[in-house]
Amino acid sequence: MRKILTMAMLAGGLALSACNTVEGLGRDVSSAGDTVAKTAEDAK
Repeated sequence: MRKILTMAMLAGGLALSACNTVEGLGRDVSSAGDTVAKTAEDAK
């Protein structure tokens, strides 16, 4: 039982860290898209 609980806690921690990583990646991609859009508007 102890091993199962430990594995569940590790899996939960990995899942939470993956969510934070994906969220951060989404923010970075959004920021890059905003920069490209602004540059395109300035070039008009």
